[in-house]
Amino acid sequence: MKLVLMTKPTFFVEEDKILSNLLEEGMDYLHINKPESSPMFTERLLSLIPEEYHNKIVVHGHYYLKDEYGLRGIHIDDPLTPLPQGYKGKFSRTCTVIEQLKEAKKKSEYVFLKSVAGENADNEPGGDFTIGQLADARKQGLIDKHVYALGGLNIDNLKEIKQLGFGGAVICEDIWARFDIHKQQDYKDLLNHFVKIKKIVD
Repeated sequence: MKLVLMTKPTFFVEEDKILSNLLEEGMDYLHINKPESSPMFTERLLSLIPEEYHNKIVVHGHYYLKDEYGLRGIHIDDPLTPLPQGYKGKFSRTCTVIEQLKEAKKKSEYVFLKSVAGENADNEPGGDFTIGQLADARKQGLIDKHVYALGGLNIDNLKEIKQLGFGGAVICEDIWARFDIHKQQDYKDLLNHFVKIKKIVD
């Protein structure tokens, strides 16, 4: 199962160092998602991440950066928005309901299924789908190696997500909760937690 990290929506001082270390530790893909931010800040972040890792990075906006920095691809945050005119290259999409997966998978490299396990940030139990619904979707071939689980994933539910047949897991809060961007400089706890997650996913 692939391990994907979604960035925090805001930029912070130690970010390039943390992301570079996580890529070095074996993170499969990094999704840079900074809604409504200036492309200048994303360019700066990319310039600070070693070029050898650029082919593992996907951007959720400012799509011109894909070619400029030799990135892996772009991500469309819904199942219906068309690709940018003239775009050629890898892309992925986010779906919100299981029924969207069949169509979205046809051309995408992979697809995120959103709110699989609930959103940790709001402390909500469970996601938008029952285990039964996800198991049925797997039987129908809708959930496979091209579908990645997104939303509320943590070290406690990753094993179950893997057993449900998802091809990848998108981690966000479970990693970033280990580092206070306003007070901390030492990110050892975050890296150690990532290593534990990687062992489950592998």
